[in-house]
Amino acid sequence: MTFPLNICLAAFAAALAGSCLSLQLWRAWCLRRGWVDDPGHRKIHDHPVALAGGLSVLTGLLLPLLAALAAIHWHWLEDGTLEKLQYGFGKRSGQLAAIFSGAICMWLLGWFDDRHELRPLPKFAGQLLIAALVASAGVRITLFVPNLLFSYAITILWILTVTNAFNFIDNMNGLCAGLAVIGAGGFGLVALRHGQYLVAGMAFLIAGAALGFLPHNFPRATAFLGDAGSHLLGYLLAVLAILPHFHSPKHPQPLAVLTPLLLLAVPLADLVWVVILRWRLGKPFYLGDNNHLSHRLTRRGFSRVNAVLLIWLIAAALSALAFFL
Repeated sequence: MTFPLNICLAAFAAALAGSCLSLQLWRAWCLRRGWVDDPGHRKIHDHPVALAGGLSVLTGLLLPLLAALAAIHWHWLEDGTLEKLQYGFGKRSGQLAAIFSGAICMWLLGWFDDRHELRPLPKFAGQLLIAALVASAGVRITLFVPNLLFSYAITILWILTVTNAFNFIDNMNGLCAGLAVIGAGGFGLVALRHGQYLVAGMAFLIAGAALGFLPHNFPRATAFLGDAGSHLLGYLLAVLAILPHFHSPKHPQPLAVLTPLLLLAVPLADLVWVVILRWRLGKPFYLGDNNHLSHRLTRRGFSRVNAVLLIWLIAAALSALAFFL
């Protein structure tokens, strides 16, 4: 198999294996340390569940990345593949370092929230700082507006929005992780189509890490993502939307800039809906409730499993539309 498919499939398979196989180890560790989600208000589980998902997803991301860096350093790959990877990593080394440092910091922020239930302002401040650091590394949105301040502002707003959209929609078994798999897989296919192979490899790495966790969370959950995992996945999907160049003067495709909105339409629409509803009801937008799309489907007679499957199907259909756009 030739580049780039070999790299994308290797990244996907390694991340899936790393995430899936490490989950049981992290689950046992979390149970010993008491890092669990206890039953309570608005929760459907009746016993403590380990918050091991974020750790397993992070493991699935970092182990293949470290293996790839070792393979490049020690020349373990065939010359053609090695040369292309060296070029890609060399060209984006600063950005990649910022992206994965931001991922670890976002995971840590979620971990502190899981452990200490951070107040909204400190949590938002942490998200803002991480987004600003990533933007300062050159991972920025322009929207064809030649203004640096605008680019910083829209990039930070985007990262905050998508991160919190995934955090909000993590309200039923498998829902957040499944949407991350669909979104990251969609970004990977679109990036491949545009010849952006490093972005594609990163997208399939994220998809594999999320998919490796999914069997442990759906349909029955032996582990949860927690805020650590949902923050991590939301942040990574936000960054994936920024990295590809969907439109350029040489290859004009103005409508293609809608691709990220289609790929992430479900979590974004859910976020907008609940924020507007809470505002109309006079409630703080950050306080959880049972008015998400998944909850509304169950009130209409869907089982929780079928509600999640239907939402996945909608997200997959929108992803297919984004690919053919």
